[in-house]
Amino acid sequence: MGEPMRGAVSRGTLRLMSALLLTAAPAAYLPQGSAPTLPARLDAYLTQVVKLTPEERKQLLGGSPVAKLLDVDKSKEVSVFGAIWIDAPVHRYVEAVKDIERFESGGSFKVTKRISEPARLTDFADLHLPKEDVEDLRKCRVADCEVKLGEAGIERFRSQVDWSGANAQAGADAVMRQLALEYVTGYMEGGNKRLAVLRDKSRPAFIDQELREMIEKMPELTSYLPEIRRDLLEFPSRSLSDATSFLYWQETQFGLKPTIRISHVVIREASGSAVVASKMLYATHYFWTGLELRALIPAPARERGFWMVTVNRSRSDGLSGFTGSIIRGRVQNEVREGTLGALRSTKATLERDGAH
Repeated sequence: MGEPMRGAVSRGTLRLMSALLLTAAPAAYLPQGSAPTLPARLDAYLTQVVKLTPEERKQLLGGSPVAKLLDVDKSKEVSVFGAIWIDAPVHRYVEAVKDIERFESGGSFKVTKRISEPARLTDFADLHLPKEDVEDLRKCRVADCEVKLGEAGIERFRSQVDWSGANAQAGADAVMRQLALEYVTGYMEGGNKRLAVLRDKSRPAFIDQELREMIEKMPELTSYLPEIRRDLLEFPSRSLSDATSFLYWQETQFGLKPTIRISHVVIREASGSAVVASKMLYATHYFWTGLELRALIPAPARERGFWMVTVNRSRSDGLSGFTGSIIRGRVQNEVREGTLGALRSTKATLERDGAH
């Protein structure tokens, strides 16, 4: 499954980005409080790959976030780059991400819950399917379903929910919670091979294969972050001993429908920098899978602070054709605006906390 990326960024330019994720070239000394300058490799990446306009570059150097769509196969992928300067210690951001329930709350995040290890059914007690999803599940069939599910999941909604009774919502919620628990438990035991084979459309979608293909097209993982790549692809058989790793689920308002999704986060700190990788394992709508890579790059000439560079890449069906172009435009806009919002919020929160 999955065709080669027709419009993918070249391997050479991605390797350039990969290098800047890990090291920052020395810059001229700047006293604390002066305007930050770009490390040489980051500057080159912004020029050659992201192709920031002079105005966008001015915004970035002035402390405002920038976000720009990257060139990928528009028939099934969306990818956005984002960056901002944050005047705060790297470790403060890492600690914030570890407190994911607080970190991703408010705004479009309706519910965010960290999952226990081992997972428990009570971890999903606050999971409630949107009413429109319940109505769609009432008539859901293999190859014809508005909610992304595997064949076994579709059949369980058909057989285990009393659709003629007054408690269809409660019954559907109970099935979804149980499916989520089993899905997470399976992933924790068997990794990506236990991810879903979605049967909501006529063509099955093998999430393990889609995820692997997407990761293998990201040389910043293949060539420069091999340990994180192995963790993302081979978990749990190969898991980083010096990294923090956890799963969480959330309900978020995205696109035209509220979406429930499950993600796996890996955080690794080294030499004053950090990399955070967030792998999307499941989503009820829009996405097959996704990966967000965040690099926190310190400026050696400054006492504190870092450039936060993000690349968010996701795969989905329904992005081609006339209808798909409308959906793609909506998804691209929301991902871009979401990136800008997250960067602004992160900067404001970390810098405010650091002022106390």
